Amino acid sequence: MIMQPVHVSANRRFLVQEDGTPFFWLGDTAWELFHRCTREEAELYLENRRRKGFTVIQAVALAEFDGLRAPNAYGDLPLLDEDPTRPNEAYFAHVDFIVRRAAEKDLYIGLLPTWGDKVIPIWGKGPAIFDARNARVYGRWLGERYRNQPNIIWILGGDRPPFYRDRDFAPIWRALAAGIREGVNGHTLMTYHPVGGTSSSVFHDDDWLSLNMWQSGHADPDTANWAMIAQDYARTPIKPVLDGEPCYEDHPVNPYTRQWKPEYGYFDDYPVRKRAYWAVLAGACGHTYGNHSIWQMYDERREPVTFPRITWREALDRPGAAHMIHLRRLVLSRPYLTRIPDPGLLASGAGEGGRHVQAARDADGSYALIYIPSASRTVEVDTAVLTGERLNVTWYDPRTGEATAAGDIARGKVCAFTTPASGPDWVLVLDDAARGFGPPGQG
Repeated sequence: MIMQPVHVSANRRFLVQEDGTPFFWLGDTAWELFHRCTREEAELYLENRRRKGFTVIQAVALAEFDGLRAPNAYGDLPLLDEDPTRPNEAYFAHVDFIVRRAAEKDLYIGLLPTWGDKVIPIWGKGPAIFDARNARVYGRWLGERYRNQPNIIWILGGDRPPFYRDRDFAPIWRALAAGIREGVNGHTLMTYHPVGGTSSSVFHDDDWLSLNMWQSGHADPDTANWAMIAQDYARTPIKPVLDGEPCYEDHPVNPYTRQWKPEYGYFDDYPVRKRAYWAVLAGACGHTYGNHSIWQMYDERREPVTFPRITWREALDRPGAAHMIHLRRLVLSRPYLTRIPDPGLLASGAGEGGRHVQAARDADGSYALIYIPSASRTVEVDTAVLTGERLNVTWYDPRTGEATAAGDIARGKVCAFTTPASGPDWVLVLDDAARGFGPPGQG
């Protein structure tokens, strides 16, 4: 298969490949991939993610952990004399290798030109080396280098706000974006990775920003990322939106002091799934998974950052990572580009906190997907907005991808549905029986 560049869909809500095929952004945060991994380690990681159905690998050229002064696995630094206008060919040859191997596995690289500490010196090792002039030069160089690489998606930012106290760093990011566009000789898919609890939408009116990205973050298991997605979904002009950094599996939970201490416990696969289904059924064009050991490529050779409890190799097969493909398969098994969020389906209300129920349907009413994060829970659904005389009812297990048929019902009234006793979470699928859709998650 020849990889195709990814673009924004005609209705501006989703992503598609060049031929119009729907593209679901199923991301993984491998921020230190280029900086810390050998080629053999990168191969192991990429192949694992390919097999698990991921589509986008988010990684950083100038990495967070002393990325300017600590060399990569082959002893190479990214820049000569820490000068963004003088990239080191040996270092970027390693980046090239990983980008090409990803393409051979049908994986896109969400490429961050730099982590934010190289622009905004508020925390992290930095040093801050960018200004508007050299950012544009560096961006142009990167754009030219990857102009013909169809699996590149550009992500500016790097966990930093563009404005801090009385300082405005937005001109640097805008210069970097302008340089990349000059280098690729035109428009290219681009977004911005923001600091926790915020969105890229500070740049919403900039034409270089193709889609919005949230970082719902790692504080509370029940952070309302559905409301974050809804906020940007409602903006004009319309742009796609996704949660590009939700809670990571195996990350310490700390909703109190944000010091990420393990005594409050760790995120497991359940809150990871909740964030994914909440976001996508609220209108997101995809979702990003993360594991606390993988983003930093932690092993025994490394200084641990905020208490990782396993190595990155052990983390490759954690449950939450394996569950993400079931979300991708579910939404692609129904008409994709016409899906809309619709809380009005929920006659019993959406609920708050960790019990929030998220509903979506096709714009023409041919199906509905309702994520219910609780076992043995009854929800009431107003089926009048759906189509057909009868609706097929299916329970979809987000842990296994198994679809269990539960009969059919007459459309047009408020119906009560009770999730299975096992769980904890389920997706209720209602299909217009006359449409002949296959089992959810298949096809």
